[in-house]
Amino acid sequence: MYNSDTICAISTPSGRGGIAVARVSGADAIDIVDRMWRGHALTEVTSHTAHLGTIVDPATNAPLDQAVATVFRAPRSFTGENIVEISVHGSTYIQQQLITLLCQAGARVAEPGEFTRRAFVNQRLDLAEAEAVADIIASSSRAAHRLAISQLQGHFSAHIDNLRNQLIDLAALLELELDFSEEDVEFADRNRLLNLATSIRATLLQLANTFHSGHAITQGIPVAIIGRPNSGKSSLLNALLCADRAIVSDIPGTTRDTVEDTIDIDGITFRFIDTAGIHHTSDPIEQLGIERALQRAANAAIIIWLTTPDETDLQALHTTIAQHLSTHTHLVLALNKADLATEAAPILDMQSKAVTTAKHHLAISAKTGMGLDHLRQTIAQLATADLPADESMIVTNARHHQALLAAAESLTALIDGMQTLTPDLLAFHLRAAIDQMSAITGAITSDTILHTIFARFCIGK
Repeated sequence: MYNSDTICAISTPSGRGGIAVARVSGADAIDIVDRMWRGHALTEVTSHTAHLGTIVDPATNAPLDQAVATVFRAPRSFTGENIVEISVHGSTYIQQQLITLLCQAGARVAEPGEFTRRAFVNQRLDLAEAEAVADIIASSSRAAHRLAISQLQGHFSAHIDNLRNQLIDLAALLELELDFSEEDVEFADRNRLLNLATSIRATLLQLANTFHSGHAITQGIPVAIIGRPNSGKSSLLNALLCADRAIVSDIPGTTRDTVEDTIDIDGITFRFIDTAGIHHTSDPIEQLGIERALQRAANAAIIIWLTTPDETDLQALHTTIAQHLSTHTHLVLALNKADLATEAAPILDMQSKAVTTAKHHLAISAKTGMGLDHLRQTIAQLATADLPADESMIVTNARHHQALLAAAESLTALIDGMQTLTPDLLAFHLRAAIDQMSAITGAITSDTILHTIFARFCIGK
């Protein structure tokens, strides 16, 4: 649980570096640091100023390191408390000694995520914005960073709060009806309640539907490369990665398990997966690889189906692949070895008519690089094809996704029972929807949920 202890931690990555930053937060933060500070008295400086001085051991007055202390006074700080950030040289010894001195002076080592949790408790951030802090730290691509920044700016939270407040107004009227149940009066207009519940449910489901693509962007969009043996899947993976990642051989069945690596295209991280060739086989090991290939295809956001000019019958394989396509999967049909075909365009046209689930068709050569830029552009466009233009309305957090679905489910129960349920049951479903939406921003959140969320953070954040 939240308490008022003064906490400290190294906020920069562990290990040796040019500099390291220790963060101290709490009512006594400035006083504690000032006890080991030799320079302008930090207790006298104004907020949001940086000062050069020396960190010393108060017991012996022995210097530890020259440092820069930046002071932020409450409530105008990240946590809403007094904060001092101490920049020292990045020696692991200096970092360890600095934390030891701070603890001896009255601070304690922070728990994971405790700084951000205090920012939430002190209403400097709502819960969705606090989680966006962790997403920013974890972002490994321009697209993931952009989504996290949009969440941190609070537009998503404001949108959820607006929807929730509309429901709260009607919930208050329903509760009022319960107080006057013996009078047989109706304060909450049922048509308005039905229209509002229907509209908000549609919005919640629309937001929830962005999770599959939004989460994939933050984690790396899975792209499965599938096809028959010797269609050039491993060669394509190596060509896209510009490295010999997968074994290339003319012997069918060389790839018996999935081979995976990542690449950044237009600021988006993609996880390319080379799979075993799909065909009929009596080899149990090879069959296991084929089953894994189909499983990876089922979980992929994008599938590149690699064919060759000599493939004429795609129907059987198309039937197998179509069974594993989800509603979120984009299928790209790529005719490989097109440089060897005298009439690549007619062949691709014929194959695309057989593969009706593929909306994108292109001719490539993994060997020469022909068409690979077009392929990269195609998958980059598909990565964001299902996302709204407003990036703040893209859901990337699994907890938010589940809360949106649960709120929509409660509204569905309310809508279905509008004509048959009593006011108290309508109010129950409405309160359930409000509670689920409140949990997203932290307006109503249990301490257990808070502990789970902030445990994911590093100690210095």
